[in-house]
Amino acid sequence: MRTAAIALGTLALTAAVVVGVRQARDSAGASPAAPLSLAEVSKPLAGAPPQLAALRRRVNALEGGDRKAFDAQLRELRGHPIVVNMWASWCDPCRRELPLFQRQALKRGARVAFLGVDVTDDRDNAVKLMTLVPMPYPSFEDPRSNIATGRFRARVFPTTAFYDARGRLTRHQGEFASEAKLAGAIERYALR
Repeated sequence: MRTAAIALGTLALTAAVVVGVRQARDSAGASPAAPLSLAEVSKPLAGAPPQLAALRRRVNALEGGDRKAFDAQLRELRGHPIVVNMWASWCDPCRRELPLFQRQALKRGARVAFLGVDVTDDRDNAVKLMTLVPMPYPSFEDPRSNIATGRFRARVFPTTAFYDARGRLTRHQGEFASEAKLAGAIERYALR
């Protein structure tokens, strides 16, 4: 009986160590500690097509108009890959992954359109977050979740939508744990 208890305890300890090592490895590429500054995300895009250059001129804007304005923006970007990040100031995973989107938008913004959707948020809190983590693209207010749940059927936040250049949509629900994982999803879904 005692041998069985020791074996069971050893097995449980081994399982805990394996899980811990995997979690540490998965979080090793976690979001950067410090977000980029407004000056860093405001740099013009060299060689960007006019529609994508126009997005960069609206850095860190929080725009109203709900789904109608958002749909008009999507129409203007037709023919370009698009990444739509749905976030909120009350969403801790959203806050953690925003620096990943900052960096990918800077790296890929001349080729891929980036948009944000601020879901069911208090405007003042959203603006405070955008001051701390300025976004190199505009975000659209979505106070009643008409965009997030209506258009994209988001059930958890953050949710990211990827459109390829032909308009095919792929959704990813949940947080990207590293910039490498976000970059891989952009390659796989937006740039296919």
